[in-house]
Amino acid sequence: MADEKIYIKNKKAYFEYTILDKYIAGIKLLGTEIKSIRSGKANLNDAFCTFIDGQLYVRALHISEYTFGSFYNHEAKRDRVLLLNKKELKKLQTRGEEKGLTIIPLALFISERGFAKLEIGLAQGKKTYDKRETLKERDTKVEMDRALKR
Repeated sequence: MADEKIYIKNKKAYFEYTILDKYIAGIKLLGTEIKSIRSGKANLNDAFCTFIDGQLYVRALHISEYTFGSFYNHEAKRDRVLLLNKKELKKLQTRGEEKGLTIIPLALFISERGFAKLEIGLAQGKKTYDKRETLKERDTKVEMDRALKR
């Protein structure tokens, strides 16, 4: 079980948004939350990041309750603090206030040292025609891969 790598992706984010910048942030978690993440029970689909009193929080990140937890178990969708350098926070805050830009979580993983890390991205929403173009590119890539296998 120690050999398994935990890497939970937000596949919807790459379809809905164009990613401009990526950052790796630590997350301030409770004990039962890290145990749930290590068992792979987290969902990033509806999550987003926002600034509250100068700190960056991830909201709507669903980490399932730990099955072996007692009354110390955590709340599944609570706000969690993201840990970044002051310089990165200031840059994200100024860029995030621009029209059309948002900060979204892209992936949740466990680092080599055993800490939970969240890959966040500064993103711009795609238009409908951009999404159709993405689907078209994906379909042509699949067709080419099939043709090369023959």
